[in-house]
Amino acid sequence: MGLDLDLESISEATSGAVGSLVSTTLLYPLDTCKTRYQAEVRGNGQAKYRNLSDVFWEAISTRQFLSLYQGLETKNLQSFIAQFVYFYGYSYFKRLYVETSGVKSIGTRANLVLAAAAGACTAILTQPLDTASSRMQTSAFGKSKGLWKTLTDGSWIDAFDGLGISLLLTANPAIQYTVFDQLKLRLLKGKDKSGKDSSPEALSAFTAFVLGAVSKTVATVLTYPAIRCKVMIQAADEDDGKTKNPRPKSSKTIPAVLCAIWKREGILGFFKGLHAQILKTVLSSALLLMIKEKISAATWVLLLSIRRSLLLTRGRLKSA
Repeated sequence: MGLDLDLESISEATSGAVGSLVSTTLLYPLDTCKTRYQAEVRGNGQAKYRNLSDVFWEAISTRQFLSLYQGLETKNLQSFIAQFVYFYGYSYFKRLYVETSGVKSIGTRANLVLAAAAGACTAILTQPLDTASSRMQTSAFGKSKGLWKTLTDGSWIDAFDGLGISLLLTANPAIQYTVFDQLKLRLLKGKDKSGKDSSPEALSAFTAFVLGAVSKTVATVLTYPAIRCKVMIQAADEDDGKTKNPRPKSSKTIPAVLCAIWKREGILGFFKGLHAQILKTVLSSALLLMIKEKISAATWVLLLSIRRSLLLTRGRLKSA
């Protein structure tokens, strides 16, 4: 039983991490534009970016199109590790809960708790990479630093900027994957169950894409003000040529960011860039879950083949 549990958890983690890697790479320029747009907090008439496309045209006009990919390696590393840890933890916690409680299906409340626990573990382990990738994306075009330089510019405590909000935002994937799993369960309900070693039931690519988009939209709308605060806290210091002094640490706290948004942009400022966030995250999550669903069956079969091969080898050694 323990081996089965590990195999399924690893299968979920691997397929989720690969899906994240592909979706992150494909949508990275959009992610950079979104992050730079969200990080700017200025009053009306002073904003450098009036809409998302202004960021893109700035890169084009300054011949810095490739700078839209600055920090891609760090983002991919962070996304791969985060998704592997999250999917492994989420799958493991679900299996452990079913085994210890004896229930056949997990309710919505339990799903939220398990997903939040997996998200908290993920946030703590990957926060420095998350902070570094945000700083790289919001640095002036063509002036992004490497991963090590970005992390060592300040103290190691600075590398964990936004950790509090990241822990709060564990509600985001918790909501997303709970909605996805519940919708998937309803769609697959009534289908015949296969044998113990059979591949888990997979959705079609289109269905997985739609469910991923719906689930992520719900999660994004509910948690967006916290998402924008996190981007602002992690953003690189402005390099406008007028000052070389970085923002004081106090300006990167949650109360300071909330106050800045309220004073300069009003209540609507808490939702500035929501459309960009939904566009990027919905596409990213939908692609991730679609790819995960399509390769999870193959991953499961591969792991089962490896397990059977190991068992056969062990049996031959014992009989020799």
